[in-house]
Amino acid sequence: MCSQEGEGYRLLKEYANGFMVSQVLFAACELGVFELLAEAPEPLDSAVVSTRLGASPSGTELLLDACVSLKLLQVDVRGGKAVYANTELASTYLVRGSPRSQRDMLLYTGRTTYVCWRHLAEAVREGRNQYPKAFGIPSEELFSAIYRSEGERLLFMQGLQDVWRLEGARVLTAFDLSPFPLICDLGGGSGALAKACVSLYPGCRVIVFDIPAVVQMAKRHFSASEDERISFHEGDFFKDPLPEADLYILARILHDWTDARCRHLLERVYRACRAGRWWDCGALGGGSARGRGTGVPTPRGLGKPVVIRGGLCLDPFCGGSSWKCVEQK
Repeated sequence: MCSQEGEGYRLLKEYANGFMVSQVLFAACELGVFELLAEAPEPLDSAVVSTRLGASPSGTELLLDACVSLKLLQVDVRGGKAVYANTELASTYLVRGSPRSQRDMLLYTGRTTYVCWRHLAEAVREGRNQYPKAFGIPSEELFSAIYRSEGERLLFMQGLQDVWRLEGARVLTAFDLSPFPLICDLGGGSGALAKACVSLYPGCRVIVFDIPAVVQMAKRHFSASEDERISFHEGDFFKDPLPEADLYILARILHDWTDARCRHLLERVYRACRAGRWWDCGALGGGSARGRGTGVPTPRGLGKPVVIRGGLCLDPFCGGSSWKCVEQK
């Protein structure tokens, strides 16, 4: 096999087996491997880990060794036994108590997003999300899968809390938001982005607008509701009156919906926004700036500049379309 062919074959295998890497990561998070090792006063051997996790000895050893190969764990030999400890990567991002932990988002990804991506071929054929096959839920009921139980709803909100803990400041400083005293975060969930916003811009107030079940859970489980600069309003942003504000943030929202529903939502936001102010539709998503267009209503002389920042979301999960990266000021 020539070197060029060998490299191509290696790359092909890497692509084909990438799901195994994801599953090792998801399984170790779900089983609590990283928390156990973080709490232990010294590295543990696989027998101790399997006993404390209630898992099979052979399966535990294989999982630990796989985590070593992924640089999530480090291994040493003591008294003739292999003992395991977290690497800095795992301690920083995979232990629940870490201020930079992404554990809950990884658990959500493994339980919900990953399941939908198994049906990518069907999604391409049908042009819609795959909730019916993945969860037995109608395709138009987008959040019925995410919120299919109280536990899953809380996990999703905790996962977004993880994301905004690391990415919130970068998103909120892409533009200077200090001129906007009243901001409305549509679909703001736990209030994590709102909390980051008032930290960066102490002079502003933020309204978090979300459905009643989410608002109630946010007040029970998350600290943003304790900040007097943050208020929570219940409602459906597709049909209920939107709070008046100087700036609207739609973060990780537009990629979830079809062009028609996005156009409807953006028109509602446009009408609610105070004259002379802005609305910012920031959709965090990787990669491409390709798309079929934004479908954004053109300003009609009302003095409301628009900012659209796009991301890419494929159909098996959300059923939305990619949005073009556009800035209109």
